Amino acid sequence: MKLPKSYDIIGDILIFEIKDKLTNKEEKQVANELLKLNSNIKVVAKRADIYKGKYRTRNIKILAGENRTETIHRENGVNIKLDVKKCYFSPRLSQERLRIAKLVKKNEDILVMFSGLAPYNLVISKHSKAKSVYGIEINPIAHKYALENVRINRFSNIHLFKGDVSKEIKKLRKKFDRIIMPLPKESKSYINLALMYLKKNGTIHLYLFSDEKSFNILKREYSKKFSVKLTKCGAYAPRIYRICLDLKRKI
Repeated sequence: MKLPKSYDIIGDILIFEIKDKLTNKEEKQVANELLKLNSNIKVVAKRADIYKGKYRTRNIKILAGENRTETIHRENGVNIKLDVKKCYFSPRLSQERLRIAKLVKKNEDILVMFSGLAPYNLVISKHSKAKSVYGIEINPIAHKYALENVRINRFSNIHLFKGDVSKEIKKLRKKFDRIIMPLPKESKSYINLALMYLKKNGTIHLYLFSDEKSFNILKREYSKKFSVKLTKCGAYAPRIYRICLDLKRKI
C-alpha cells in the first residue's frame, strides 16, 4: 500500500490526505505505518475536507495514536498552541512568516488582519524590533489560543482583539507602518479599509490565490497606488499559487 507523499506535521500531529478511495481498514493501516515511521508523531489524522467557513476550520478524522487534536507547534523560535480541528494553521507558511518579520524595521507599528492563532504576530515579535504588533481575529477559539500563545512566549508588544476586522479596526484609533492580510480568498475586498489605516509611506502585504498567467495583471492593477513586489508562497491547487503582494504605498 502506497503511503501519502505529502502531509502536514503540526506539533506532534501528522495530517495527511489521500485522494484514492480507501476502506476504513486501509486508512488505519496507512495511519499506523506513518506513526511507525515518525518517532516524534503522537497522533495521525486524515484531512476530510478543505478549510471552509467563516472560521476557516476543517474536518479531520483521527486514525492512529492518541485521541486528541490539541498540540504545541514550534516554528521560527516560537511556540504555537492550537487545536488543529478548530483553528486554521498552515506550517507550510513558516518561511513566509519569517520573510515578513525580516522586513519589519525598528519601531514599526504592525497590524495583522485575520490574525488567527497569531503566528505572524509571534514571529514578528521574535525576529524584529517592532514597536507594536496588533492582531484582529473573528474566531473566538483561535483568539483564545492566540492570547495563550502570547503568554507562553512572553511577548509584551502584541495586542490582540476579537471580532470583525471592519469593526474592530476603528476602535484602535491609530495608523500602521505595515498591514498584513493573510486571508487569500477575501483579503482583496478589505484593501480599501487597510488603506484608511496605513501610514503615508506604509506597506501592505496582501495574500491572494492566482494562476501564473495573472501575475502581471495583478502587478499592473496595484502599480497605480503602490510599488509592487510579488512573492510565490507555494502551490494551493494544480497551477494555482498562494502569492503575497508587497505593496509599498507611493507618496
